Amino acid sequence: AARIIQNMDPTADPCKDFYQYACGGWLNRHVIPETSSRYSIFDILRDELEIILKGVLETSDQGDREAFQKAKILYKSCMNENLIEQRDSSPLLEALAMVGDWPVASADWNKTKEPNWSMEEKLSIMNSRFNKRVLIDMFVWNDDRDSSRHIIYIDQPSLGMPSRDYYFNGGNYQRVREAYLQFMITIAKMIREDKNMSKDDSFVQEEMAKVMELETEIAN
Repeated sequence: AARIIQNMDPTADPCKDFYQYACGGWLNRHVIPETSSRYSIFDILRDELEIILKGVLETSDQGDREAFQKAKILYKSCMNENLIEQRDSSPLLEALAMVGDWPVASADWNKTKEPNWSMEEKLSIMNSRFNKRVLIDMFVWNDDRDSSRHIIYIDQPSLGMPSRDYYFNGGNYQRVREAYLQFMITIAKMIREDKNMSKDDSFVQEEMAKVMELETEIAN
């Protein structure tokens, strides 16, 4: 109740400016940070919670249950920037090899990888190992008809870009679409370079144009 009263401006006349009356205290005491596009009580609570979580994750993990240990290991791995820099692109290259490599970053993928490549197997690996749903979204959740049990749900996954509009509309959507394609091209070139492959910009552009075409068909 005290917080609600703080966020109000009782000096304003609610019949003339109800918004100022209800939210004037908040507006007077808070400024939207330069790093944010919005600022509300939920943003403040999130910031406070992150500070608390940071303190918890940086404590010793002796005697912790397994779930807490895993969370602290993940946090430490993300904070160890020196090791991240040393490993460079090797984790990404290992992940690509695990899912059957990437045709655009392979000299002879059609001959060496495709014969033994199974989409069903690779989709399951992407889901189970990397929590990434491609083409099909599959997860376990409460049964809407019987909340005492869990069932498997199958749904459409999210697109590479935020929504269908980005694949078809003009204006700013088109600029994002062009940047998205260029981003894919840049990543493919970087991976080819890290794998000591020859430079072939035209091949990379053709392959990434096919990827964009496929995503567009899926979005449609």
